[in-house]
Amino acid sequence: MNTRDLQAFVEVVDSGSMVRAATKLHLTQPGLTRRVQNLETTLGVPLLDRQSKPMKPTGAGKEVYVLARAVLRSVDDLLAVAAPGSEPAGELKIGVPPFLSELALEQPIDRLRAAFPRLTLRVTAAWSPTLLERVMRAELDAAVVMTPTSTTLPDTVTATLLAVQPTVVVASRSLPLPRKAKRGQGAPRLTLAELAQHAWVLSQDGCGMRSALSRALGAASLRFDVAVEAFGSELQLSLVARGVGLGIVTPGQLAASAHKDALQVIDAPELSGGLNVWLVHGTLPGRLVRPLALLRDTLGEALAQPVRQ
Repeated sequence: MNTRDLQAFVEVVDSGSMVRAATKLHLTQPGLTRRVQNLETTLGVPLLDRQSKPMKPTGAGKEVYVLARAVLRSVDDLLAVAAPGSEPAGELKIGVPPFLSELALEQPIDRLRAAFPRLTLRVTAAWSPTLLERVMRAELDAAVVMTPTSTTLPDTVTATLLAVQPTVVVASRSLPLPRKAKRGQGAPRLTLAELAQHAWVLSQDGCGMRSALSRALGAASLRFDVAVEAFGSELQLSLVARGVGLGIVTPGQLAASAHKDALQVIDAPELSGGLNVWLVHGTLPGRLVRPLALLRDTLGEALAQPVRQ
């Protein structure tokens, strides 16, 4: 069995396209097709559903994909052993939630590129449950995931706690809310029952902040009314500022928003706790140990930086 055939098949699955995979591997499309066909002939099963768009693996192809990635990682490890001290090369596939891609990824990427110029970074943005599943299926080398502080991660992954991110509930300054602080000053304080009387502007299912809110309201048998699902904190905060509903964000997202002056923070003590930010990965090939250590350290530094005003 030729490892180049395995590489071709894995790249087709990752790209979802013969054309994109051929470009990535610097092959002609017929040449790439022959490699995939060689692998199918060797294994005696079709590996790709060529009628689907984007192209997807068959049932057998999904199993072969996971095993093929493991084989290719082992080959990389052998090459690393044969050339001790050599510079890490190849690909590092990492997944991040939208929150991180907006606020804390620039510095770690710059540091990785400077330290390991032969390493190609492939960054995927998705919600934490999806990222965790992809790490467990070896589709990603590592991922940053955000979970409510009460959540336990599977013991099949290695997890390093990077930070605990607080969250704040926000509303439009034009929204009349009772002020319960001393002498009417400070942020309005609302109970969970009072929060449930309002609609929300949130990310789609899978967002850690939405999950924490949903759990809290559900545990109290209170209404959970989502007015708008929107991707990206800035769009959400623009809708909240216009009075569409309440929102929930990190202090960093609020401080960086162009809409912060039109928003007020709500004191919601029953929603305290925040989110844990984890770096998770499976068994790493030797060539990725140093890059992942650098990623871990620089992400921790970025998340520890004071909130920008």
